[in-house]
Amino acid sequence: MMAEAARLGEAVRGRTAPNPNVGCVIVKDGAVIATGATEPGGRPHAEAVALALAGEAARGATLFTTLEPCAHPSARGPTCADLIPAAGLARVVIGIEDPDPRTAGQGTALLRAAGVAVELLDSADARASLSGYLMRLARGRPRITLKLALSIDGKIALPSGESKWITGEDARAHVHLERAHSDMILVGRGTYLADSPKLDVRLPGLEEWSPRRALLTRGDAVEGWEILSSPQDVYCLHDVNDLLIEGGSATATAFLAADLVDRILIYRAPILVGAGKSSFGYIGLDAIADAHGRWRARDGAYLGIDRLEVYDRLPQGE
Repeated sequence: MMAEAARLGEAVRGRTAPNPNVGCVIVKDGAVIATGATEPGGRPHAEAVALALAGEAARGATLFTTLEPCAHPSARGPTCADLIPAAGLARVVIGIEDPDPRTAGQGTALLRAAGVAVELLDSADARASLSGYLMRLARGRPRITLKLALSIDGKIALPSGESKWITGEDARAHVHLERAHSDMILVGRGTYLADSPKLDVRLPGLEEWSPRRALLTRGDAVEGWEILSSPQDVYCLHDVNDLLIEGGSATATAFLAADLVDRILIYRAPILVGAGKSSFGYIGLDAIADAHGRWRARDGAYLGIDRLEVYDRLPQGE
């Protein structure tokens, strides 16, 4: 049930910031009677959505939620820690405690005080689905994903700069899904001038999920774009949970050199380019030994003729 709640939460990632993308499942007599996920804009919360669907059937049921139910008052509605006992739920299973100091531990305490049985887990599924929100609460910046489309030999373009299209349609569709699950996309000035990218989502039914656009530049403001003058400006993005970088080599190098990349998506095409443009420049490493222990291959999949490789940064200081 917690894995299903995490899947529901992951499905709305990119739509709820700065609120967390929570998923929720209500079970009674061994059957799922309602599910919910945080609505666009962050309200209603997942628990409120599921409780509204369950109605009177929620009485005596068990609620699974990826994140501790909120306990801080809001002008936008009652807290989930109040809604749950009022609905007559018997038990709540929580994926992880909310790191927001307005709720941390208090949601659980309020539920128990109201007579609701509470089980607090440390669910890897819940933590993974909420990784952007958790990163922002812990480090004051979004989770940062770097996307690269590469040839077998690690090139992002021909010597002329031509790069459309290294990967096939399936890989490009997956990139649009990643865009839909991001709050903001960033490119560098060079990419902006060379390609005039729209950075929108072009998947049927998800067009409105197109995220905010940002430009890494020390130049003038550009209409419709937010400006970051350096990678460290990500610490000013307090309403962004997930940031996707789609820039070229210079932008990728700048963020890697600053140790501000948490996840790398490599879409590798089965082609050889040879003397083309490399994906990165100098990122501050002078010995092979220093390169080990920084990344972990987490996942992989074939997307048509291309291969997706997913790498997570191993925990370390910034």
